[in-house]
Amino acid sequence: MSARVEHTDVGAYALGLLEADDKRAFEAHLATCPACTAELAELSGMAGVLTGVGPIEPDVADEPGEARVVDLLRRRKAADRRTRRGTLVIGVAAAVTLVAGGIAVGAGLGPSPQPIAEGAHHPGAGPAEQFYEEGTPAVGTSTSGVRGGVVYESKKWGTHAALKLEGVKGPLECELIAVAKNGARKSMTGWAVPPPGYGVEGQPNPLYMHGGSAWSADQIDRFEVVTSTGLTLLTVDI
Repeated sequence: MSARVEHTDVGAYALGLLEADDKRAFEAHLATCPACTAELAELSGMAGVLTGVGPIEPDVADEPGEARVVDLLRRRKAADRRTRRGTLVIGVAAAVTLVAGGIAVGAGLGPSPQPIAEGAHHPGAGPAEQFYEEGTPAVGTSTSGVRGGVVYESKKWGTHAALKLEGVKGPLECELIAVAKNGARKSMTGWAVPPPGYGVEGQPNPLYMHGGSAWSADQIDRFEVVTSTGLTLLTVDI
């Protein structure tokens, strides 16, 4: 046997059949090969198990004893790999079948779709749009052609508000401002308006945004939509 190292040498190494040079070469290989290390652990004690093994098939019967044992180990290893591959193929096929049938199974076993409550918005709406469309908006006023309103609710932590905005052209940077009855001002949320805008020709969909304020609703006098340059686009009194 030469000093060339092969993964199949693990069986011969487990049986103590490698020559000194090959053994040293294989041990060096073993230090860097997790696959051979794992296989060697599986083959521990193989020498005792192979004691009394029956006749080898005729095609290797005339080979030297060591070669026959190594060949037997190699063929058993190949057979094990074929078995594992077959099991893997079956498992993958089963998984594909389950995935492909998942929709049908889910449809058959899952709960029936629930109807949307009367007055509720379509299920694809975002949280700001959903909240706004289900509420009663306070309509805003504007001198710039912008249209919109605010729906708000009291929370333990303050006030939650949703804004609908139309007729606004970009590019702009805007904020929804809560203005307290004492004149103090706090930003609730901010966003950018890209060209062409929202609720305008070429982009008919309105903009929905929502935000929060630590102030309670009874502390707030109005909401304002203000640009980064200080221009007030919409005022919503409450």
